[in-house]
Amino acid sequence: MRRLTPLVLAFGILLTLVAAGPALASSYRYWSFWDGSAGQWAYASLGPSMARPADGSAWGFRFAVSKDAGDEAARPRAAADFGAVCGATPAAEGKKRVAVVVDFGLPADAPSGEEPPQDAPRTACAQIAPDATAAEALAAVAKPLRYNSAALLCAVSGYPKQGCGEPLAEGAGTPSSPPAATASGPADGRDSASPAGSGSGSGPSAGLLVGIAAVAALAAAALWQSRRRRTR
Repeated sequence: MRRLTPLVLAFGILLTLVAAGPALASSYRYWSFWDGSAGQWAYASLGPSMARPADGSAWGFRFAVSKDAGDEAARPRAAADFGAVCGATPAAEGKKRVAVVVDFGLPADAPSGEEPPQDAPRTACAQIAPDATAAEALAAVAKPLRYNSAALLCAVSGYPKQGCGEPLAEGAGTPSSPPAATASGPADGRDSASPAGSGSGSGPSAGLLVGIAAVAALAAAALWQSRRRRTR
């Protein structure tokens, strides 16, 4: 039984790390980016400055306190409905039409001393060049925009006035639940909209993976030592 103690201890530590992993995830106050091309909001896999919307598509931006992951971020509260937004805008030669939804979020998610410019999401039909990006579509209908030095989208229509995707201390903010009435579904910070340059952020942290690997190595060493003693 004594020989098995290191192995049992190693697996105990491993289970503790795995259980603690989700609790270590940070929340951020930031503008997330959503692709509504299929009629439902889906967490965008590319940032606005890389995504090139097709004519007839819908793209959304939502400001909220959220986990940096597609299944935990707050979705835009307006439908991804191109017809509802751009139906009254006639097509123009040499231009594409893109429905843009800008959701400034809830008062509870606003930075200290600020409040959302409006309660309901804002919608607009952007008419832009055929090769224009989602960032250009947003700029066409929701200026002024603010970016930081890493090209992270910080403010839309001047909101918020300060801050840019900082992680929040535990208890400092409560993530908004995705509205039940909207369809299911940031751009990644490498080129413009999600916090901390972490992309979708849905996987475990690097520190957790390193810890798991270290514990696994310890378990393997303990097992090898136990078998070696038996052969003596």
